[in-house]
Amino acid sequence: MQNKENKKREKILKKIQEFCLLDDDFMTKCFEDNIECTELVLRIIMDKADLKVREARTQYVIKNLQGRSVRLDIDAVDSAGKEYDIEIQRTDKGAGTRRARYNSSLLDVNVLLSGEETDKLPETYVIFITENDVLGKNKPIYHIQRTILETDELFGDGSHILYVNGAYKDDSPLGLLMKDFVCKNPEDMHYKVLADRVRYFKEDEKGVKAMCKAVEELCKEEMLEAAKRLLEDGTLTVEKIAECLGLTVEEVKELDEQK
Repeated sequence: MQNKENKKREKILKKIQEFCLLDDDFMTKCFEDNIECTELVLRIIMDKADLKVREARTQYVIKNLQGRSVRLDIDAVDSAGKEYDIEIQRTDKGAGTRRARYNSSLLDVNVLLSGEETDKLPETYVIFITENDVLGKNKPIYHIQRTILETDELFGDGSHILYVNGAYKDDSPLGLLMKDFVCKNPEDMHYKVLADRVRYFKEDEKGVKAMCKAVEELCKEEMLEAAKRLLEDGTLTVEKIAECLGLTVEEVKELDEQK
């Protein structure tokens, strides 16, 4: 049993060393409870050196009126009250144009208090940082805003969508940021704020322990989801599902009872 646990830990430690900031779960830990990292990223993307982040939350869940929820990778508010949703996407599908529209609409319906007028809506920014050039125009960053087609003027409703092309790397501040996002070794990273956080979760004893726990919890969630699908299929017994996925029979039975 001890040997099995050691092998499991070695596997997790190896996985952690392969992580970079484009890996959603690793990024979440690095940015969790760390306004400084979020502030650095927004200052570079927004090209605003004096931008101040007032609050930042990772994996923040918001719902629409029908109860459907979306989990924002990073939800932030700056000192001027502007709202930011930063999404990290390695797959093109996760950064579709309709997804950007949906996230933007959810930001709007969740920032107004009951009874407040719509002219109190703050400026909102949905920002996708993508591994590939999702929009395919070979630009480092894309800014999307509504325009009046007949006059080619901005509509000025305060909503903004940005796509940051992680495949575009040069020696500009944004290019260096994207290099850092794909870098696995903190020693090779350009921005100290990010390098220190990556180093903490890859090299510091307490940080590695916290990251191991996060990976274990993620693996457990994935196994539970897989168990749900197998229960719905109905081909395997509860005992066989537990054996195949490394879960206890009690855990699988509890899922079965929730169906």
